Formats: sequence, structure tokens, C-alpha cells
Amino acid sequence: MPDPAEHAAYIREREPAATLEDLDGVIMVYQRHMVEHAVSHQVARRLDWVRADLHVLEHQGSKVGICGGFGPGAPAAALVLEQLIALGTRRVITVGTAASLRTDLYPGDLVVCDSALRDEGVSHHYLPPQARIRPSPDLTDRLVESLRALDVPVRRGPGWTTDAPYRETAAEIAGYGSLGVLTADMEAAGVFAVAEYRGIEAAAVFAVADALIGRRPRLDHPGTRNALHTALEAALGAFCTAS
Repeated sequence: MPDPAEHAAYIREREPAATLEDLDGVIMVYQRHMVEHAVSHQVARRLDWVRADLHVLEHQGSKVGICGGFGPGAPAAALVLEQLIALGTRRVITVGTAASLRTDLYPGDLVVCDSALRDEGVSHHYLPPQARIRPSPDLTDRLVESLRALDVPVRRGPGWTTDAPYRETAAEIAGYGSLGVLTADMEAAGVFAVAEYRGIEAAAVFAVADALIGRRPRLDHPGTRNALHTALEAALGAFCTAS
């Protein structure tokens, strides 16, 4: 069976001191402009250690990684997360967009995921069958507190992670919405499963980009981009309080 430790060993053949153990955490992002935004506001160092665009920066005394450029979906996120963990990462926050399953969530609203329906494939390769998976309670609490400290509204609740964004049916949307599910995304359940299996902490925050209920297609809404930047700032703050 392939082992992520093989990747770490490969990197250390080139750079023997390569480690991410000294980081307070890593923020995984899915929009390229997010990495550009993060490094444009901080002094950052690029590391060619994972199959992604990884930068390390210092923020209020904490040392944090920003990782993106690997594409959407749980398989891509899981592959990169395994490599990050093999190099020493112990905390991760995923910051991305999601579609709303509620009539009262709009583009630019922020949602912290406190459980994810496992409708993707990755999590089933890591954990026994179960409908939902939960993130780290402590890191999730810190993420919510960090958002509230920025004086921005935030919702907290369950999400639906699916690998098939063009196969979300009306029955699923209505059914999950009736169960209180707030959003649909492509990564959270996979990230939570890898984190649980490997014994690290993970949390997730989404900026709403569109809606599945009442079908409001995705637009280049400025509120969504602003919300992503706010979520990034909150994730940095959550790692500061966790260190």
C-alpha cells in the first residue's frame, strides 16, 4: 500500500530539514486568488514540498501555511492533505465556497461546517460507513470565535459534501434542506475523514457563492470574494488562538 511517508522521504532526500511541524496550522484554499491575496498582505516563503502551491507566512506571532492551486474536490484535497500531514502538519482549516440549501443564505454569507454528510467517495476509504462526519470541535469553536471577533455574521451547521456537482437532484436538495443542512460543497467530508484517520485537527468555513434551492446560479458576486477574504483572516486568527 502506498504510504504518504514515502512522499515526505522523497522531499527530504532533496531537503533533509524539510518539516511543517513548526507551523501552527495550514489553511487550504480552492480559488487561486486566495493564495495571491494571502501572500500579497504578508511576508511569505514558497515551499515546493507538496503537489500544490504552498507558502508559509507569519501572522501575529504564529507561523501558518497557505496551500492552494490543487483544484476542487475531495480527492485532490485529500492527496495534498496527506502530504502536508506526512511533513508534520497537525491542524488544517479548509476555506472555500459552497452552494446554499436555504432560502435565507445568500452570496457572501459565511457558514462554518460542524458536520458533513458523506456523499463523496474519499471518506469511505478512510472510515467505516456512517452518514456524517464531524470536524475538530475545538478548532471549529476557535474558527467561529475568530469570525465573531471580526464582527461579521456567521452561521454554523451541517453541510453536504458531494463529488457530483451536476447530479444534485431536486429530491436530495429538498430532503437535505428539510434536515437542516445549510450548504453543499465538494471537500469537507473528505478533509474531515483524512484528518480523523491521521489524528489531526480540521475545520471548515464556506463563503456562499450560489443556491441550489430556488436555483440561483453562481455569479461573480463581490460579496463572495470579500467573504472568502474574511474567512481567510478568521482562519489565521483561529490558529493564533490555538497556538
